[in-house]
Amino acid sequence: MTNCVRAQVVVVGGGPVGMVVASELASYGVSTLVVESRTRISRRPKATTLHARTVQSLVRRGHLGGLVTSGSRGATAAAASAPFHFAGIPGLAIKVPAAEPAPVLKCPQDELERLVEQRALAAGARILRGHEVTEACQGPDGVRITARGPGGDVVCRGEYLVGADGARSTVRAQSEFTSSVFPATASALAGDVSLADGGDLGQGWHRTPRGWIVAKQVPGGRTRLRALHWADPQGGRHREPTLEELRSRVSWIAGRDIAMETPRWLSRFSDYSRLVHSYRSGRVLLAGDAAHVHFPIGGQGLSTGLLDAVNLGWKLALTVRGLAGEGLLDSYDQERRPAAQRVIDNTRAQVALMRPDPALDPLRDLFGELLSGGGESSVLSSMISAQDTVLPARHGGGEGSSTSCWEGGFLPNVGLATDGGRTDVIDLLCGGRPLLLLFGGSGGSGYVEQARGWSGVLRVVRAEPTDEIPCEALLVRPDGYVAWSPCGGAELADVLAAYFGSAVPVPSAQLCGG
Repeated sequence: MTNCVRAQVVVVGGGPVGMVVASELASYGVSTLVVESRTRISRRPKATTLHARTVQSLVRRGHLGGLVTSGSRGATAAAASAPFHFAGIPGLAIKVPAAEPAPVLKCPQDELERLVEQRALAAGARILRGHEVTEACQGPDGVRITARGPGGDVVCRGEYLVGADGARSTVRAQSEFTSSVFPATASALAGDVSLADGGDLGQGWHRTPRGWIVAKQVPGGRTRLRALHWADPQGGRHREPTLEELRSRVSWIAGRDIAMETPRWLSRFSDYSRLVHSYRSGRVLLAGDAAHVHFPIGGQGLSTGLLDAVNLGWKLALTVRGLAGEGLLDSYDQERRPAAQRVIDNTRAQVALMRPDPALDPLRDLFGELLSGGGESSVLSSMISAQDTVLPARHGGGEGSSTSCWEGGFLPNVGLATDGGRTDVIDLLCGGRPLLLLFGGSGGSGYVEQARGWSGVLRVVRAEPTDEIPCEALLVRPDGYVAWSPCGGAELADVLAAYFGSAVPVPSAQLCGG
């Protein structure tokens, strides 16, 4: 007999992206089930880089406890900076405003996955491991997923389905999503190996006339190697890589024999890129690699997927709870798909710049000068770290309305003096509720009156005026982006209706957000 499990939302894929989605949903009181094919968290090396906007967003939602402590933010008055690269060219500086966490967080993916899984479980999510989805379908009132496990098939039913099941997503394949694809032009081999005598490459990025080698020391006396070449981008893409293949490829690129042994793991990848045409198909939504795939240059993949999860979580939760405005769930695609397109575009540009063609040397030299100059570095660093993201406004202000310089932007972490004492933006957003900040002035009471119909959704906080936020009021989304300010031209009530539906008072106890 087939078992049946019910939840309001079923999340397929228990990696960091799926677990953050599940944690967000469960923290809002949404019944959530995660279906994951692996029986335990994999220790296989994957992504290790979280970029600035991802760290900022996760910290605002409380997801990085133990990885980013309160002492690592606001400890200095000056903005922080971390060195990075663009297409292997050094000189890029990732900068963040003062009082934000470090610009780049290095964290093994398995450690992050373990942390967010614990948070999802603590919030009430259920996790079904060792079950591989074989069928996913939807109807007008819900979704049905069949998963095969050690005890036979399990049928999972819910109102919505989130596919966070990676590049080879079963959910995407079975749910009528279409995609734009960009064929591979380059391919790469990677692995953790022990280099034999004479095989030392030196740490860092090495460019030769035949390709690139990246070498990094890892625990256990091994070297993590990545070999990028353009000789045969499509060849062997379905074969399991071997130590001899990696040795041969690295030696060929280096122009000398590089002896290696005892591989811990090996993998093969390319610059093949894909982006779905919509992140939503009815009651099915995609996040992370299920929605977008690109070459892993610049460490942007995991960061992009986690930003998907933070954007989707509160919107889907409010939709399930009946507290979302018309079209709020559709804004997930409208906001996140352009961001993924930008990542795909810049990674393709980086791969093109890395091509071992002498005709590109003047262009590489020019980029090196621009990066070392600082001005252009800030443009590229904002793009790589996603700190240049500005969201479209969602309000019913009509044809004559406009947006202010605040709306659609990310609110920096600012210290605030409130009735409850000193606090900051990060702490105020950790509860997960949208935030109406009032900074005194004659309009404060009027804004409270306009927002009264959404008192069960909003958290209203009065703070002393500050030069860092020269506004009477701000409406801040749970993900840290500004939804409204008085100088934008729209009425607060119109914006609240666009986000949270009709003004129907809801007891605050009915809504919590972690």
